[in-house]
Amino acid sequence: MINKQKFKGAEGVSIIIPVYNEEDAIDDVVDSVIKAVAKTSYDQEIIVVDDGSTDRTSEILAKKDVKVIRHQDNCGYGSALKTGLRNSQYGLIAIIDADGSYPSREIPRLMENLQDADMVVGARTGEKVNIPILRKPAKYLLNKLANYLSGAKIPDLNSGLRIIRKEVINKYLHLLPNGFSFTTTITLALTTNGHLVNYLPINYHKREGRSKIRPFYDTLNFLQLIIRTILYFNPLKFFLPISGGLFFIGLIFLMYRIFIAKAFITVIIILFVSAFQILAIGMLADLIDKRMR
Repeated sequence: MINKQKFKGAEGVSIIIPVYNEEDAIDDVVDSVIKAVAKTSYDQEIIVVDDGSTDRTSEILAKKDVKVIRHQDNCGYGSALKTGLRNSQYGLIAIIDADGSYPSREIPRLMENLQDADMVVGARTGEKVNIPILRKPAKYLLNKLANYLSGAKIPDLNSGLRIIRKEVINKYLHLLPNGFSFTTTITLALTTNGHLVNYLPINYHKREGRSKIRPFYDTLNFLQLIIRTILYFNPLKFFLPISGGLFFIGLIFLMYRIFIAKAFITVIIILFVSAFQILAIGMLADLIDKRMR
């Protein structure tokens, strides 16, 4: 049983399931979530946000004993989560994807490990993790970039199974996008702002139905999002290496001019000026960030 004393100021949990054209999986996912949370002693509600599905998803959901909210049009994964948040009544928010890839039975374990943290993430690092080979290189590089820019080790940047305190997520709601990058953004926002985030290894199964991910486009979008989020919360982490790199290259050219041949004077000036300008921009951005906080 879940110990309610561990959840300060949170009297229950709202489980939000965003869904778009998942007729192959949604029936089993909803049933498994109901079964999982029934084992807890916590007040709970299950909110399924149908993001404009055009298959049999709505028909299947009509037979389920859960709260169903429907978008007339497909507005995006993040938009569906925001709708669920606005219509939730409890202080803890659990989210899980509707494609059958995440183990619903792990929800109680994630709740047990929330304790004093602001978010607990089901990290796809368990014994059985089925991630398509084509997505692994991009996922690895994006994770490494996020780890460097955030200054923390993030085992799973965009897991679709997590529990977050509602009061915390509401602070960053205006920054969270309407697309798939919702989970990436909230991970970076909490990590770079000193919130305690716990990660628990989970298995990750092959999804049912067709994936909505567009590998090339979404990878570029995630890259842009990571850089933009870090610029918002920790701009020096981005500007300082660029400034230092330009300064170092300029120093190499200067040594070449002094000891080998009198050349590259224009390039040297441009490199040093650019290095100092970028450093100044970074310091100004950092000052504005600290001032706004």
